[in-house]
Amino acid sequence: MVTFARGKQILNNLNILLEAPIFSVQLILDGLLVGAIFALAAYGLALVWGVMNVVNITQGEYVMLGGFVTILLAEQGMHPLLTIPFAVVILYFVGWLLYRLVISRVVDRDLFVSLLATFGLSIIMQQLMNEIFGSDVRTAESGLGTWQLFGDSVTVAQVKVVAFVLVMVLGGILILFLKNSRLGQAIRATAQDARAARVVGINTDSVYATTFAINAAICGAAGSLVAMAYTIHPYIGLPYTVRSFMIVIVAGLGNMGSVIVAGLGLGTAENIAGFIFGAEYQIAFVFGLLVVVLLFRNRAMKRKRQYLK
Repeated sequence: MVTFARGKQILNNLNILLEAPIFSVQLILDGLLVGAIFALAAYGLALVWGVMNVVNITQGEYVMLGGFVTILLAEQGMHPLLTIPFAVVILYFVGWLLYRLVISRVVDRDLFVSLLATFGLSIIMQQLMNEIFGSDVRTAESGLGTWQLFGDSVTVAQVKVVAFVLVMVLGGILILFLKNSRLGQAIRATAQDARAARVVGINTDSVYATTFAINAAICGAAGSLVAMAYTIHPYIGLPYTVRSFMIVIVAGLGNMGSVIVAGLGLGTAENIAGFIFGAEYQIAFVFGLLVVVLLFRNRAMKRKRQYLK
């Protein structure tokens, strides 16, 4: 009976999208805006994975921690938008410290070891955030309004548009940093061949520490935007980690443009799926989509190996 009712509700939602396309416009706009934030967090994961060969399961926890920094500073009277640099700096040092304490010991180990280590860190960070900040769902009020489009049929929160623009600006800064700065060139050289980088005098351990810290700083910025545009609490970091992992799998390592496109696509698909199947199944859709992507990638790799033979 429950299954029948659920199926009927899904068909009703599909009919709404078909009969009133304006709802699709709303869903797509919201999906694109949130997808940009997904892409920002995913680029940090791509950076760490590409340079250090470490899959960072704590990605989502860094996002949440950045959001809590924004909320705490906003509660002290600071405008949430002005808290972003503080979240970036604080998360940078958190990332650097965690690299020195934990990650430096697993960089040259098997990839599975880094998965276990960062998974353990994610659990510790969740519990610490719960103890320090509490388990309530929280948000930082930006004070910005909304725009009404298409005769008030579509609403767009101004803070989400600001977040979208800031993501694009931060993405551009990251690209310029990696291409033009000496540290960025050292990071790229280490990603290409760490042994050769050591031969030419690059301190790869310092590069790894900086890379991991930059990733945490990127997530801190993303977390600030999430806290303003959406909601956070200590235990919803995992979906952001899964989204980041899926975006990187689809886009590949080291390509900011592809990461942004994949993030926007995921945000749109997730938003539409949440409307069709129900908000309670939105995260389940993300996990299910991850399984499909992994199966597709695995089949593609098998075909490539057979072709090379």
